[in-house]
Amino acid sequence: MRLMISGGGTGGHIYPALALIKRLQERHLLDEVMYVGTEKGLEARIVRQAGIPFETVDVQGFRRKLTFDNFKTITKFQKSIKRARQLIKDFQPDVVVGTGGYVCAPVVYAASRLNIPTLIHEQNSVAGLSNKFLAHYVDRIAYVFPEVAHQFTEKKKLVQTGNPRAQEVSTLKPQGMLADLGLRVDLPTLLIVGGSRGAAPLNKAMIAAIPEFSEKSYQILFITGRALYDQVKDNVGPLTEKSNIKIVPYLDNLSQLLPEISVLCGRSGATTLAEVTALGIPSILVPSPYVTHDHQNKNADYLVSNYAAILLPEVELNGRSLVAAADHILLDSDVWQQMHQAALKLATPDASDQLIKVLEALIYEHRQA
Repeated sequence: MRLMISGGGTGGHIYPALALIKRLQERHLLDEVMYVGTEKGLEARIVRQAGIPFETVDVQGFRRKLTFDNFKTITKFQKSIKRARQLIKDFQPDVVVGTGGYVCAPVVYAASRLNIPTLIHEQNSVAGLSNKFLAHYVDRIAYVFPEVAHQFTEKKKLVQTGNPRAQEVSTLKPQGMLADLGLRVDLPTLLIVGGSRGAAPLNKAMIAAIPEFSEKSYQILFITGRALYDQVKDNVGPLTEKSNIKIVPYLDNLSQLLPEISVLCGRSGATTLAEVTALGIPSILVPSPYVTHDHQNKNADYLVSNYAAILLPEVELNGRSLVAAADHILLDSDVWQQMHQAALKLATPDASDQLIKVLEALIYEHRQA
């Protein structure tokens, strides 16, 4: 299979694409791959570090208010379609996949106009602007959350596959990372993380909770985010030395640690939820209120309504509520087990294979037409 894939802006669009590529390689189904992103996007660094051929288009997203910048966006979009058409003609893909973010819009649109099989993948519970636009042109729309299906009018194109990141994570095994960090392997572990840059409200609540957490029978790994680490250390002071609490800026290989985690507390991005359900990790979700269309809150609702997570809105987040949520899960083995099983029921451990099956069928259909 010759695959052209595009997605960027956030890890939630990039990591599913990389997981799909990895699974195709594992199954020896990938002949060639080309990833198309933007030079300024997060994907430029992540995809290149993964050693995947990477090309760029110059495109930007629309502003939500009517501004002169949107006229520039339209001009860039038109030029990026021409660039994408040339990349497609040179690469000759069997199929083109878009995983979200404005960068995939010109790439997938150009492919559809050239009669190349096309598919978009929507990871969130609220469809992104690019995917809503592309839905009119693509052959298939793959999705994760059941409620997002109602946001597309092209019902015959829809297929629920799950998030490819889930299959990648489901095979992970403990590697002794807790011990490497100076924590015990025989204690239940709460991971508190707000992303690579950190989440200030989550950090503030954790700082307030440290005196209580330090007396618990479980342990805490607190990831502050690189940009906020020094600020947290200054605020924590001598409390840093508590034996059951470890504070670090970030871990680049964070996903490798997840099999050793008992409960995760953090944001409710699509990748995070795919990972915790894949491993059956109960979670305390603090949705970011700053994302488009409040999609993190809607993502969280899916796990909460299925008893796999506790919702802790940012407006209710403080040291006391954080400790109470952690105690509820970690100090009651029956609660933990129930949430563990509920999370596993929501998992799609064969998500990449499901998506590959759709791609193979799509290629076959086009060749028979």
